[in-house]
Amino acid sequence: MIIITGGAGFIGSAFAWKLNQEGIDDIIIVDRLGTSDKWRNLVNLHYVDYLHSDDFLQRICKDDLPFEVSAVVHMGACSSTTERNAEYLWKNNFLYTRTVAEWSVRRGIRFIYASSAATYGDGESGFSDDLSRIKMLKPINMYGYSKQVFDLWVLRHRMDRKMAGIKFFNVFGPNEYHKGDMTSVIYKAFHQIRETGKVCLFKSYQPQYPDGGQMRDFVYVKNCVDILWWLLQNPVVNGIFNVGTGKARTWNDLIKAVFAAMDKQKNIEYIEMPDSIRHQYQYFTQAEMDKLKESGCLIDFFTLEDSVRDYVVNYLQNHDPYLC
Repeated sequence: MIIITGGAGFIGSAFAWKLNQEGIDDIIIVDRLGTSDKWRNLVNLHYVDYLHSDDFLQRICKDDLPFEVSAVVHMGACSSTTERNAEYLWKNNFLYTRTVAEWSVRRGIRFIYASSAATYGDGESGFSDDLSRIKMLKPINMYGYSKQVFDLWVLRHRMDRKMAGIKFFNVFGPNEYHKGDMTSVIYKAFHQIRETGKVCLFKSYQPQYPDGGQMRDFVYVKNCVDILWWLLQNPVVNGIFNVGTGKARTWNDLIKAVFAAMDKQKNIEYIEMPDSIRHQYQYFTQAEMDKLKESGCLIDFFTLEDSVRDYVVNYLQNHDPYLC
């Protein structure tokens, strides 16, 4: 049985979809559905059972799961970069993850977990996933720090030899719809264009970047789950790895691709950035991908334009926008 924590969430449900594509449905979904629309991500999927994340934690603490587990893919976490409750993030993103990791290692179960590019902070220390550089990183929000703390725990206890961690960069794609303000700019732009015919982007406050010229490493969720699948098939590959395309693109490029996918003329308005985020805004991210490639993971990434077109045409414009 493969356990996916956060299995009703964005990347978690996408990975369950990937397993289904590979003919696998021996899957346990672990999550907190609550009152959100996350449950809709599960409708098209095939899996054995669902466990509330609190119940799952209690069961592994008692070591009484009623089935054999071959792997835990731990995507469960609070992923809001604007979450201010540090105690909640510490408990949910660090302590919970540590407990699941220790149980998995103790039982000899393959453990793959989600870290984040938010650990790189403002990028002054670069975007290298070399283990010797991880200790130097200084996240600029509590979400990033909660992920950094676990990465440091992994290194301190030499768990990087026993598990694989993934530093996801700017992931977008189908099944992100429940994320509210944390949905991708592509999703937001699609709806802005439909409603107003234009897209609003933040102005730049650094002279080396024009308005809309701020750059991100945008990576399609389908490529992310390809990499998770590869890691599941190659359990001897361990460590902490970046997952991005390795090629930064501008917000202007991104929005141009959305307009093109919708067969509409580009119309961008540049607006003031809120003071609350202006001093912790990342102007550039780009994953260094050599480490994963050298481990043997040779994924052909979608181009930005192709991934945006696939997302817009086959999902956002579809009557059923979910992975199936």
